[in-house]
Amino acid sequence: MCINHKSVLERAIDNKLNILVAGSTGSGKTTLLNALLGELHAQQPTQRVVVIEDTPEICSPLPNTVFLRTSAGADATRLLASTLRLRPDRIFVGEVRDGAALALLKAWNTGHPGGMASIHANSARDALVRLDLLVREASVAALPEVIGAAVDMVVFMERTDAGRRVSEIISVEGYENGRYITSDAA
Repeated sequence: MCINHKSVLERAIDNKLNILVAGSTGSGKTTLLNALLGELHAQQPTQRVVVIEDTPEICSPLPNTVFLRTSAGADATRLLASTLRLRPDRIFVGEVRDGAALALLKAWNTGHPGGMASIHANSARDALVRLDLLVREASVAALPEVIGAAVDMVVFMERTDAGRRVSEIISVEGYENGRYITSDAA
C-alpha cells in the first residue's frame, strides 16, 4: 500500500468513516480489513467491535471484540439486528452478499459510525451499485440515498501479477439526481 493510501485510511479510521472494501475474489479484501483492525487497535485500543462473518477469517487484536458467525438459524440480517444490543463502537461484516446489506446500512445509520465491510465488485463505484442491488433483495424500493448517507469511503483492491494492492479510494458524499456523488480520496 502506498504511503498516501495508508494515511488516507488512517485518517478515515480516526474520523470514524464507514468503509466498504471492494474487489474480486482473492484481491486482498479480508487482508485489508485485518490491517485496518490493526490500525484501529493502534489508534483506539478500547473500542468495542462486533465482527459478523460466515467463515472465521477476520482477526481482531482488540480485546473487546465480539465475533458472531452466521448459521442455518442465524443469518447475517438477524445477527446485524442483534448487534445493536451489544453496544458496539464499530460493526464489521466479513462479506456483504445478500439482503443483509439493508441491515448493515441501518446499523451504520443509527449511531454506529466507523464500520467496515467487504463486497465483491469490479471497481469502487461499481461497489455502490452492487450494494444497491443487494439492498433490493431485502427491499422493494431502491435506497441509493441511504447508501450515499451510510457509506463514507470505498477502497478498491485488485490482484495483479505483482501482488495485491489498493488501486482506488473514493469518498462518497451522497446521492443526488440519479447518481452517487464521489471524489477521489487518495
